[in-house]
Formats: sequence, structure tokens, C-alpha cells
Amino acid sequence: MAGRRWRRAASTAWRSLTVWAASTLTMLVLAGLLPDFQLQSATGDSATRVATTAALGAGAFGLLSALFWPLLVRALLLVPALVLGLVVFFLNGALFLFALHLVPDGRGEAGPETAVVVAAVMSAVASATGGALAVRDDDAYRRRLYRLADRRRRRAVEEVTADVGPPAPGTVFLQLDGVGHEILLRAARDDVMPTVGAWLRDGRHRLTPWRTDWSSQTGASQLGILHGSNHDVPAFRWYEKDTGEIQVSNRPTSAAELQRRAVEHTGDGGLLTFDGASRGNLFSGGAEQVALVLSVAARRGRENRSRAGYFAYFCDPANAVRTALSFCAEVGREIGQSTRARLRKQRPRIGRGGLYPFIRAFATVVERDVVVAAVIGDLLAGRSAVYADLVAYDEVAHHSGPFSRDAQKVLARLDRSLALIEKVVEHAPRPYHVVVLSDHGQSPGETFHARYGLTLQDLVRAGCGLPVPRKARRTHSGAEARSTVRAALRRPVEESAEATRKGRHHEPVVLASGNLGLVSFPDVDHRMSKEEIDARHPALLPTLANHPGVGFLLVRSEEHGAVVLGARGAEVPIDDLADGQGPLADFGPGAAAAVRRTDSFPHTADIMVNSWYDPVDGEVLAFEEQIGSHGGLGGAQGRPFLLSPVDLSEPVPAGGELVGAEQVHHVLRRWLRESHGPQIPLENSLPKTPDVAAFVAVPPPAQDKSA
Repeated sequence: MAGRRWRRAASTAWRSLTVWAASTLTMLVLAGLLPDFQLQSATGDSATRVATTAALGAGAFGLLSALFWPLLVRALLLVPALVLGLVVFFLNGALFLFALHLVPDGRGEAGPETAVVVAAVMSAVASATGGALAVRDDDAYRRRLYRLADRRRRRAVEEVTADVGPPAPGTVFLQLDGVGHEILLRAARDDVMPTVGAWLRDGRHRLTPWRTDWSSQTGASQLGILHGSNHDVPAFRWYEKDTGEIQVSNRPTSAAELQRRAVEHTGDGGLLTFDGASRGNLFSGGAEQVALVLSVAARRGRENRSRAGYFAYFCDPANAVRTALSFCAEVGREIGQSTRARLRKQRPRIGRGGLYPFIRAFATVVERDVVVAAVIGDLLAGRSAVYADLVAYDEVAHHSGPFSRDAQKVLARLDRSLALIEKVVEHAPRPYHVVVLSDHGQSPGETFHARYGLTLQDLVRAGCGLPVPRKARRTHSGAEARSTVRAALRRPVEESAEATRKGRHHEPVVLASGNLGLVSFPDVDHRMSKEEIDARHPALLPTLANHPGVGFLLVRSEEHGAVVLGARGAEVPIDDLADGQGPLADFGPGAAAAVRRTDSFPHTADIMVNSWYDPVDGEVLAFEEQIGSHGGLGGAQGRPFLLSPVDLSEPVPAGGELVGAEQVHHVLRRWLRESHGPQIPLENSLPKTPDVAAFVAVPPPAQDKSA
């Protein structure tokens, strides 16, 4: 044991000296390149004296970074997350200037701007050198990863390893947002995702497709997966007549309200209530440890730890440097790709200018890096259940297309993140099951506006006899990454007030969720019947149902109950409709049941509009500005996947089918029970808010603890 400790100490000392030497050499090179950076007196010094000054400056900078950097970042957690990433550079430069002032005789000197550059380069070189040395030593690699865990890591590890016998396995759920079942199979087969391909080929994991609800989008799917209920979530955004508000799944206030309703509906805190962590999600799942979670982003005060995950990442200044460089590279990559698509006149194509390159870079770089770092910290802390959402593919596929080369490159980078997490699992204090899943897929196709020159709102206004603007306005895209950026900047995520502006309550509210449209009449306090709509606007329903870009409508009839309307006067009661019949004939199995379930929701719109769908090419027409869309019925958007280790029980019996996000929740909860994971609500009590305090955990038999 003593010999092993001495070898470890010697190895650590050798790595520290090597990093110090690399930092010293970097300072010498930069001093020769940058005119505003000096390591010698005005009269000149010998090469030895200059090298000594560089060595002292590098040592002082490294020591100050190790001592003060974590404290500075912790103090800045109240700063908006994206601003923190920029402030990191200036703080790093300030530390470097202070380090130069500690050099004897004042021979170190640099301007403020130069100090920022030198500090960034030195941090990057030190990180790269330390990483290159560490990968040759498993123990060193493990210690390096441990630094990404939070301050409670040691206590958590001790609790896990102190149990009698081997610790129970934990489970990490990694959601690849928007990746459909067919997309994953193709990426694994073509070695775009070699890690996933290896899991499938060697039989360690099984791949199970599942079918979404009619609302095939993250809000409905993730709420059902994490909280066991997506009741009364008819779309990504919808108008509620009883409150006069528009609920938007990726608005923090709406996400908090939807989570509250789900908890009230189920009487259960969520999938992650027992020792769980939620990272990068719309909803917390009842987890105490949260980072980049929208349902808590609207809170203020100490209880809001949504941005605490940034500390685990930015406490190492080299991470800020690496992420910033990758961010800039991704912005340039997007500008180049969009320019090439425009010059080649690719179709379909949408505008990708404005702030989109920066939103894409945030989703594919910043959000990915911070979430993966948070998951690594959770694994090394030994938490029982972790659920993380990686939105990179979904964001790029919306604008470039789900089968595009751009999207494939994002899948390759996500696969590298899976490989890193798999490597970290080997060093975790407990074994882990790695489950990968998606919340929906994406269906390709051009936009409704591009094909017909008008939006769904224009079509509705025309059917109502209202004036239509000469120039159709494009419908704003509701991708999840945009709201995550705004939450990180503490900017509100709100719908335009025009939809419900006073004095316009007689006009319809028209909202879009991918290829699903919703039409509501705010001046009527109940769900209007078909007969009421016909009496008020006789041309509206025929105009919509007979339009070539519309697949079918759902409305309520006073005589027949819910009915599905199609072209040429087709009208079929939903209770009499089976798959493969009537207007739903092309939409595949389960379409009738999905529509029937949505009809039962209290806040279903007066008119639900599903776009046209081509069953041959799998294309839909999005009512938003997206060429890869999801939100309604039709094609790959409704076929996500569940990739699970074979040592967990089968998701469904042989020949069975996994239908709906709520069923996925029950499968994941069963797997947690197999590992002694989930919580059981207190009897005879329903929580009023989605807090974890109202729930107790059922620990493993060998443990005597409560959550």
C-alpha cells in the first residue's frame, strides 16, 4: 500500500511539473508574439532570467486558479448563464494580471486585453497537457473526472460505498431529443454513431420503438415520461379559455404549471424523486438536483438551483475556453452550411439567419457540454437516477432536415458524448444502467407557407371572412433550444400578445405545433360545436377540410360527438373510426386512438387541424418554419426509440407494443424498482406543488434511509 501511494504521489508530481513546464513555454512563446506582453525589464534580461520570470508567473497563475477560481465562479452563480461564460474570460485575465504582479522585481507586464488572451491560451494548454498525460493512467483519469462533481461528491460516495455488500445499480436516462427510431438505426448501421452500433451488435442493448400520443413533441412526451401523466396537453402550445392564457410547453411559467398539474393528477412527485437529478429538461421529474430545467427557471431565490450545473463546468477555466472556441466554430459552421444550401438552391429550405447560428451553437455546444458535465458529476456522486436531455439534433434537424448531412454530424458528436459517459461509468462508485431514449422523431417536408404562400392563420382568417394580410407572416418556430437560451439569459419566453389583445376577442386564436394546428374562439367560453362554428362561419370548416395541405380536422358535433372531417365532405364520428379508415387512413396504426384521447382533454381547441401527410415519402407540411417537424400525426415524428440494457426486463412482452409517454414512464419506473430506485407517495396526501418534500422513498432492504 505504501509503495502504491508513493507511486501515485510521484505520478501526480510528474504531471504537475509537466503542466507547469508547458505553461512556462506557452508564456515564453506568447511573450515573443504579443507586443503588449513582456517578461523582462526595459533594459533587457538574459534568457535565463526571462525563463525564470515565465516559470514564476506560470506557477503563480496556476496556484491562484486552483485556490480562487472555484470561489469566484460560485459567487457568480446568480449571473445569467451565458453571461457567466463570457465573464470567465475577464476573470481569468484578472487572475493572470495579479499573478504577474507577484513576480519579483515587476518584470511581468501585460495589457488588460492581452492578459485575457494569454490566460485563455495558458488554461487551454494546461488542460490539454494534463488530459494527455491523464488518459495514460486510469487512476489519474478518474481523479480528473472527479473534479467535475460538486462538493457533496465525497459524502455521497461514502454513503454509497458504506452499505453492506455491493451497491445497487443506478440508472442514467439520456434523451436524444428528436431522434427517431429509423434515424438511430440508420446512424448505427452506417457507423455515424459507432458507440450505439457497438451496443447493438454485441447484444448489450436492445432497441424498442414506441409510439407517441397525437401531440408528438417534447412537452407532452417528457411530461408523461418524467411525471407519468400528459393529460390535457393537446399540443406544444394551446389557448385555454378558462384563464384566457396561451400555454407554451417551453415557457418556464407554463412548464411549472404543467408539472404542477401532472403531480396533482397522479399524486406522485415524479420519476426522479428518490435521489434523482434532472439535467437540461423541461420538467424536473421531482428531482432535488436540477440544472437547466425550465420548470424551475422562473423561480427566484436559493431554492432555484437550475443554474447550479454551470458551476460544475465553469469551475475549470479551461472548459470555458474550450466551449467558447467550439461555440465560435459552430457559428461559423452553421453560416457556411446555410450559405452552401442557399447557393445550391436546396429544397426544402428555410431562413437560417439572424440569431439562429448562435442558438444552434448554444444547443450543440454549450448546452451539450454543461449537461454532459452535470451527468458526469451525478455519476461520480453515485446518484440513483439521472435524466438528461440533449437537444442538439432536434434543433439542427428543424432547420436543416432530419436526414441532412448537418444533422448526421450532430449525431456523431452526440455519440461521442455517449462514449464519454460510458467511460465515466467504469469509474463511478456504483454500477450503472445506461438507457438511451427519445421523446419523438421528426418528419421531413417543406412548410405549409412555402408550398401555398400563406400560413394556417391566413387560411383560417379567409374562411372566417376576415381580412388577410397581403404579405403572409411566417409562424415563429418553437424549438426547445430557443427557450433554453432565453432562460439562460433570464429573458421571458412569451407568446405575442396580439393573439389575445383586447378588442380582438371575436377573432380566432390560431396556434401551430409542428404540423398540428389549433383554432380557438376566445369570446366563447366553451368548446364550440361544429354546428356553432357553421352558424358563425359557414365557410370555415369546408375551407380547411378541403384544402390540399390539410389531412383532417377534429371538431365536436352536437349530434354525433367528436367527428373527424376530411376532404369532399367526409365526416366520421371518432367512436366509429378505426385505423386505416376514413380521413385517418394514411396515418398508420393508433391514429384513431390518439385522436380519441386528445378529444377527451378539457383544453382541446375548437378545431384541431392535422396537416397533409404523404405515406410514401413520409413527408408532412409544417405550420411552423421547420423543414423537419413534429407535433402531430404523420410519419417518423411519432416513432421514437428506447435503447435499454438487456439485463433490464423487457419493456413490453413479446409481440406487444409500447404506446404513449405514460406507458414509457411505467417501464422506466419498473426498471428503477428492479434497482431499488423509485419513491412511493405518502398515503392520503396529494402535493400542492411539485416539491420532493411530500414524498418518501422506499430504500433497498439493506439500507435504512429515506429521501
